[in-house]
Amino acid sequence: MKTICGHCRGIPQTRRDFLRVGALSFLGINLSDFLRHRSAGTLALAGPAAVRSEAKAQSVILIWLEGGISHLDSWDVKANSGFRPVATNANGVQVSEVFPGIAKHMDSLSIIRSMKSDERNHPQGTIQTLTGHRPNPALKFPSFGSIVSKERGARNNMPPFVVVPTPTEGDFFNYQEAYQASFIGSEYDAMVLPDPSQPNFQLPNLNLPKTLSVDAIHDRRTMLGIVDRHFRQKENLAEFVKMDAFQEQALKMLLDPKVKEAFDLSRESDKTKDRYGRHRVGQSVLLARRLVEAGCRFVTAAGYKHGQWDTHDDNDKRLRDTLAPLLDRSLSALMEDLKQRGLLESTVVLVTGEFGRTPVINPKGGRDHWPDCWSLLVGGGGIRGGCIVGASDKDGATVAERPVSIGDLYATVYKALGIEWTKSYMSPIARPVYIANGFDDTLGTPLKELI
Repeated sequence: MKTICGHCRGIPQTRRDFLRVGALSFLGINLSDFLRHRSAGTLALAGPAAVRSEAKAQSVILIWLEGGISHLDSWDVKANSGFRPVATNANGVQVSEVFPGIAKHMDSLSIIRSMKSDERNHPQGTIQTLTGHRPNPALKFPSFGSIVSKERGARNNMPPFVVVPTPTEGDFFNYQEAYQASFIGSEYDAMVLPDPSQPNFQLPNLNLPKTLSVDAIHDRRTMLGIVDRHFRQKENLAEFVKMDAFQEQALKMLLDPKVKEAFDLSRESDKTKDRYGRHRVGQSVLLARRLVEAGCRFVTAAGYKHGQWDTHDDNDKRLRDTLAPLLDRSLSALMEDLKQRGLLESTVVLVTGEFGRTPVINPKGGRDHWPDCWSLLVGGGGIRGGCIVGASDKDGATVAERPVSIGDLYATVYKALGIEWTKSYMSPIARPVYIANGFDDTLGTPLKELI
């Protein structure tokens, strides 16, 4: 059962982050690299997509538990756990005693206890969980957030897909395809933000330089249009059209004060910041709430540090002392906030890592990687809360009832968002790819228990 783990071997960072705040040269001002040419990796305005009018969900918040949470010590407590199961506010639903705050919100969240995937190491497991496909050297697949961005489109001039902060920051190059759009277009890649818990957190590149007025921008755009018009008549390439889209979205963001406000955590009260927790986990979840409230479609709150849930040693102590309190506090605050603001019905909340942990405790008092059977939380956005889907065996080692694939999970969320979950995209190698890819590359289906 033991898996050799890159986190434990201390693999160093191999490349710089694939998306960073950069320069928008046509204005001579700093704006996010997410509006650059595709060779650098970008995120831009997504075109609106037709959706069913009955869809309740408008956005998704994914709380990413980097390293893989132990399902046996959280959402599917067994006799081989060091923790007790406790009752929640949902009839018949129990969670671990280390999550007393979350227990009060389980009427709005459901547990899938029969997730099953294939990959046993972190980069590959992350890619499978966040794209629905096993890594393939011949073809890169669009990420979950990128597909939602493409299908639902941008709102209120906000970037549709955001990740905060940089996930797996020590080894991001090996994970980056989990946050990219691949062949559907780099305009649907994630915008990756810095750590919002740092005192100097800000996005200064959403400010116009003091020497540059709005009128000057429009005048300069007019000038640039005249200069390159003749060239474009001779060389009207698709890349120019894409660059125009990036520039247009950049201007909309620069000129819309509500966009800048959405990223400004100083607008939150000290009480609210304290409630979420003044650390990278809590402030990432708080910023995620601000961003979906402002119009983002998909926000990944990746506040846990590289390998933080990767409990190969001292599993119980790490959960009790650090990991569980961070999640219990931040997720409880998020659920309260979404309810109070009337956002829970329009926001899907998904809480997961890349796999579960072994039912056997290793000699170091830890649990190793286990994709054969694991659990996650999902709710909000019209997805039914207070339910348990599937079941594991007595040790939490194998699926006993109702195997659920990543594609089944995606199909459920797509249905909540009004996205046609049966859709497939044609890949560059002329292979159709399901956006909800289930077991053995078959079509995933929505979980009828939840939606």
